[in-house]
Amino acid sequence: MLPGFLRLGDKKVPKWLVPAAGYVVSLACLVWVFKGVDLAEVRENFRSIHWAWVILAVGADMGVYIFQAWRWNLLLSPVVRAPLWRSVQAIYVGLFANEVLPLRPGEVIRCFLQARWSELPFSVALSSVIIERTFDGIWLALVFGVSTAFVSLPRSLVEGGRVLGLVTLGLVAMLGLVMFRKHDAHAAVSNTRWAERLRVLVEDLHRMGNSPSFYVAAAASSLYLLIQVIPVYALMRGFEFDLSIWAATVVLIIWRLGTVLPQAPGNIGSTQALLVVALKLFGVEKSDATSFSVMAWLVVTLPLLIAGFVALAITDMKLGELRRHAHSMGGPVQVAAERRSQ
Repeated sequence: MLPGFLRLGDKKVPKWLVPAAGYVVSLACLVWVFKGVDLAEVRENFRSIHWAWVILAVGADMGVYIFQAWRWNLLLSPVVRAPLWRSVQAIYVGLFANEVLPLRPGEVIRCFLQARWSELPFSVALSSVIIERTFDGIWLALVFGVSTAFVSLPRSLVEGGRVLGLVTLGLVAMLGLVMFRKHDAHAAVSNTRWAERLRVLVEDLHRMGNSPSFYVAAAASSLYLLIQVIPVYALMRGFEFDLSIWAATVVLIIWRLGTVLPQAPGNIGSTQALLVVALKLFGVEKSDATSFSVMAWLVVTLPLLIAGFVALAITDMKLGELRRHAHSMGGPVQVAAERRSQ
């Protein structure tokens, strides 16, 4: 394939096209968010905010990723005992990459770092992240369903939540097949072009799925989601919005789901648009919602940039170097065959 191109089926697509589309979408979102908004009112909202709630939001958001690192270690525990601080560092480097690079390469980068530091095959780290995201999808769907009983939402949004639940059930069924019916999963992937890599992935998922720590991590994922509600609710209190914790939960879920797809670095634009749309569902004026969306983006982004930069500096590697290694190596650290068979 020619350099500078991606293959999409039988067509070659310039590599710059996908990130360029993300930038266009982000710019369009920002234009829509600030269209018709009185900037003087936004400045006044910032002057009158209760900063103690903002500090709580920052602290809670930083704590979310320490909890995520602990959950990640639970999933990896059948294979390796990874130091908590190393997992935290890998996560923050990945988050930093997502904030400054397009197409959200942070998940791959953190898998690469964990594999390198813990002397794991890359596939093991990747398998654990797949399980993490499946847990997150399950709890997002469940909590959203519960939230609809406490807040009034448009019918289209409720129906969308049901579709999310069905998609999640499908993913759970696929993951369950891989983890608990290994031989059937091997047969399903044996005739694909990625058969060997998928075989290793199936083995790793099976090993983690049959460990007691798997169920602890599944339960802990509910707390992982609920902790993420704290920054949203704290900012609502800081702006004196008369909204419940359930409203904060719905806002968080809409925000999370909308930023899943690769976008411009830091999800700028899309974050503001999603939060404005979500808050308008609860009767918040657009200027107030815009003020909230800007502050929420700052609360999430600035601490991650600082902590991620420090975490990256400690690795003594450049971000571009990490990105190249993570994408080019199927298993950055190969371990002995006898360890894989344990």
